[in-house]
Amino acid sequence: MSKEKNANEVKNDAAAEGSSRRKFLKGGLAAAAGVAAGTIGAPAVVTAAAPKVVKMQTSWPSSDIWMDFARQYVDRVEKMSGGRLKIDLLPAGAVVKAFQVMDAVNDGLLDAAHTVPVYWYGKNKAASLFGTGPVFGGSATTMLAWYSTGGGKELYRELTQDNMRLNVYGFLGFPMFAQPFGWFKEPITKASQVEGFKYRTVGLAADLMQKMGMSVAQLPGGEIVPAMERGVIDAFEFNNPSSDKRFGAQDVAKYYYLSSYHQASESFEFLFNKDFFDDLDDDLQAILQYGVEAASTANTASAMDNYSKDLQTLQTKDGVNVERTSKEILSAQLKAWDEIIPVLEEDPFMKKVLDSQRAWVERVVYYELMNAPDYALAYDHYFPGKLKL
Repeated sequence: MSKEKNANEVKNDAAAEGSSRRKFLKGGLAAAAGVAAGTIGAPAVVTAAAPKVVKMQTSWPSSDIWMDFARQYVDRVEKMSGGRLKIDLLPAGAVVKAFQVMDAVNDGLLDAAHTVPVYWYGKNKAASLFGTGPVFGGSATTMLAWYSTGGGKELYRELTQDNMRLNVYGFLGFPMFAQPFGWFKEPITKASQVEGFKYRTVGLAADLMQKMGMSVAQLPGGEIVPAMERGVIDAFEFNNPSSDKRFGAQDVAKYYYLSSYHQASESFEFLFNKDFFDDLDDDLQAILQYGVEAASTANTASAMDNYSKDLQTLQTKDGVNVERTSKEILSAQLKAWDEIIPVLEEDPFMKKVLDSQRAWVERVVYYELMNAPDYALAYDHYFPGKLKL
């Protein structure tokens, strides 16, 4: 019995010693923590870093559908960044005028802009080749592909950074549907009828219309209807049925001619101040860049939906006569481009861009046209009599 008792005593003593040791260690750690807390203060609370704010102005009035398209970009960028980027989106005129956003981004007055290259055409005519130049047969989708994979991106960088020494990066997105010939107060079927007209357009399209006998005023969208009301212009184009309807085109003209070669391959331009962009983390740079591609898909879907609905409204509720531009006028536009192109090619850089575009269009559009079925034939089969061809 004594041996068994001794064994139990040894076991209890060991347990007591272990418990005492654990208490000592726990107390020691608590004391150490107290010393540390007394030395460096209360433990830091981990908080999320404040988002990086991107000050972006567009070239569009706040009511324009293109502001809605810019908001689609903002929404995607902010969600993909997990809140690390916050875009302060501003309409035209909030900081600078619509045509001045390139200068503002270059100077760092803005971090970014949502615009089109043709709006800084006055700084260098070659800007117009990235969306509003001669049409060799490629759509805006064709030419955005040229920008992405056919050499256009490198030529854009050469123009902005090497030739012009601009402190910007630019990315193109959303291939716009061909712009209408525009709004007129009377039916227009022959090229001779537009001679002497005072007409609103922008970029090299101004050169084109001047070749066709018009005088041209280059105005931002928000100034078009007031100019029409004052008689400063007789006719105009902007871009699409939704934008045109929102700024009241239907109130100053009733003949709307769709299809034209003056601006048939334009895309949005997303500009960023180079210093601002380079200072961002690599993943945030990627989100800003590739967010353009994500928004491009969303913009296209929204444009198809809204442009078509608003075109119907213009016809059924606003009494607008919607017509296709005559082939006689389209042919006159191509002949005018034929006269303009040799003059443009006197500039070596512009010739390099035009040569690149022609080579791309010759190869790619051959495939596109040969492969595409006659969609008009199918449409007319199921919805007979609606098309005016």
